[in-house]
Amino acid sequence: MAAIVGTIAHIAGLATSIGGNPLTLVGLLPVVAIGLTYMRYTSVDPESHPIDARYVRPEYDFVVIGAGSAGAVVASRLSEVANWTVLLLEMGGDENEISDIPALAGYAQMSEFDWMYQTSPPGDSKYCLAMIGDRCNWPRGKVLGGSSTINAMVYVRGNRRDYDDWEAQGNPGWSYEDVLPYFLKSEDNRNPYLAKTKYHNTGGYLTVQEAPWRTPLAISFLQGGRELGYEVRDCNGEKQTGFMIAQGTIRRGSRCSTSKAFLRPARLRPNLHIAMNSRVTKILIDGLTKRAYAVRYVRNNQPRTVRARKEVILSAGALSTPQILMLSGVGPQEHLESFGIPVLSNLRVGDNLQDHVGLGGYTFIIDQPISFNKQRYQRLDVAMEYILNERGPLTSFGIEGVAFVNTKYAPKSGDWPDIQFHFAGSSVNSDGSQVKKITGLRDSVYNTVYKPLINVDTWTILPLLLRPKSRGWVRLKSKDPTTHVDINPNYFTHREDIDTLIAGIRIGLNLSDTPAFQRFHSKCHRTPFPGCRQYPFDTDEYWECSIRHFTFTIYHPTSTAKMGPPSDPAAVVDHRLRVYGVKNLRVVDASIMPTIISGNTNAPTIMIGEKGADLIKEDWTGR
Repeated sequence: MAAIVGTIAHIAGLATSIGGNPLTLVGLLPVVAIGLTYMRYTSVDPESHPIDARYVRPEYDFVVIGAGSAGAVVASRLSEVANWTVLLLEMGGDENEISDIPALAGYAQMSEFDWMYQTSPPGDSKYCLAMIGDRCNWPRGKVLGGSSTINAMVYVRGNRRDYDDWEAQGNPGWSYEDVLPYFLKSEDNRNPYLAKTKYHNTGGYLTVQEAPWRTPLAISFLQGGRELGYEVRDCNGEKQTGFMIAQGTIRRGSRCSTSKAFLRPARLRPNLHIAMNSRVTKILIDGLTKRAYAVRYVRNNQPRTVRARKEVILSAGALSTPQILMLSGVGPQEHLESFGIPVLSNLRVGDNLQDHVGLGGYTFIIDQPISFNKQRYQRLDVAMEYILNERGPLTSFGIEGVAFVNTKYAPKSGDWPDIQFHFAGSSVNSDGSQVKKITGLRDSVYNTVYKPLINVDTWTILPLLLRPKSRGWVRLKSKDPTTHVDINPNYFTHREDIDTLIAGIRIGLNLSDTPAFQRFHSKCHRTPFPGCRQYPFDTDEYWECSIRHFTFTIYHPTSTAKMGPPSDPAAVVDHRLRVYGVKNLRVVDASIMPTIISGNTNAPTIMIGEKGADLIKEDWTGR
């Protein structure tokens, strides 16, 4: 009993550190659930956590920077070669029980697990206007597993035409037929009706399945899609356009991060060392040979250097990867010279930033008590169902359904939808304080628009623009590696981005009007943002103003170290992910996407990790 009490006290401290209040009823029950989960970890969970290496050798064959969605995969796969030594450097620590419970995914954001990036104020572009300082929060994982440890776990691969387009841009080996085997290699699909198709697989490290629990509204979402004329299908299968119950990276009712999937099975390999709480400050590149030969990092407040006999692999993500490259002398010449950084390779690092963006807080009110309301489900019986049976509301990762729909701006031929819906049987009112913290909403906006919805049953759709025409950039603010980069997503500089989103929003209104939702008397929440009151509801001006206020991203930054042929002046890496102008240096993460894929980026980034590891093996073994 003393051990249980001590465990719960420990987890209560964790909850408090990320903004929870363990003394309230709302806060206490998740804490109890987390404490019981911890007991399951220590008693029956067969997976032990990765080992934080106390001693780091002065030299390894490969040094991998970043243990996120790609880096964890790369380190695991390279260490399969027994005579290779691999060091994985990660700025954060290990994941814990809070990040493990799907329904508490939001609590890992804006916590110690999060880099807590923010976009720079937009100036004349006008976006994120409902947020404090006109700055959107961009959570990124600073923890083993990276953003796969703090995201919403949605498993979406993108559209086959995305990858065929990559190849058409001069990147051989990246067509859909080339990358599909790497999606299959990772996957262990636990839903039999999916696993038996040629588009899915079992036996891989990464567990994929539908959440064991969902609200009745999820079925309405599918029915409503049919009533709009869309197919209900596996959108990760032969065709993408349609509606489906969301697939997620969950295992036994808990999150399956890339740390859990790829690093835990490799934890006892003697040739793989993982050094947590290690901040990389620079990649050392010989000025004469232009060869990357070592990595500088800080651990326990001590500067250190580790040499790489074969390669340095940069998998720090679309924000940290360009920062480290630029600090190391790889980047735009004029920008690096402005900071006095010697230019070793003049490349357009940090350009081409792309992200999926949409309208946040797009909420519909219903008249039956069936939505996911945290106050309704924070009960001891719910916690026990999760602990004992690995089922129930706590297994929900929030996004119950996903759809890919076509506006009038979508290509007229083929299957290439331009809007994605994320459906949730809840809304931003379900946990107001945490939502405000994650999104950075101004108090005046939250109190006026969303606070009145507390204890009201609702559902939400997040309409996302799949292939934005607008491009942003990442730049240094300082030579100090501890200073966050300057992030300019440059949203909505192309008019078609706004027009496409408005058309997608109206498809959401049509969905609410279907019989499937009208049996709950669904109606759109029409309280305007304070800055949009002058526009009549459902006019183009109203929706544009709303989008520019509650500009919402589900954190899919990509493409800041673009893959392309030597003839592409914007390319940073070639089709084998080697950095131009620098030997023995590769980028293996979402940075390399030439164009953002049409869907959530976590599964494609894991695929990039799988393929990147094979490219490295081929180059160093000849097979």
